[in-house]
Amino acid sequence: MHQLTVSLDPATLQALDDLADAQDRSSQEVVLEAVHRYLREEALAVRAVAERLAGAHADLLRRLGE
Repeated sequence: MHQLTVSLDPATLQALDDLADAQDRSSQEVVLEAVHRYLREEALAVRAVAERLAGAHADLLRRLGE
């Protein structure tokens, strides 16, 4: 597994530590879950845009494929 260092301002770090403590988890677990959730949401958003564009330009894409 690779490591990534992220600088957090003191207020964000405190909020992260408080949340992790309240959930009886490590800060790393909370951050990993947040990153995974963000990546899933962004992938869905990108897919929706791609599908909308493909639908809007389906005729052109079909003609290019001929």
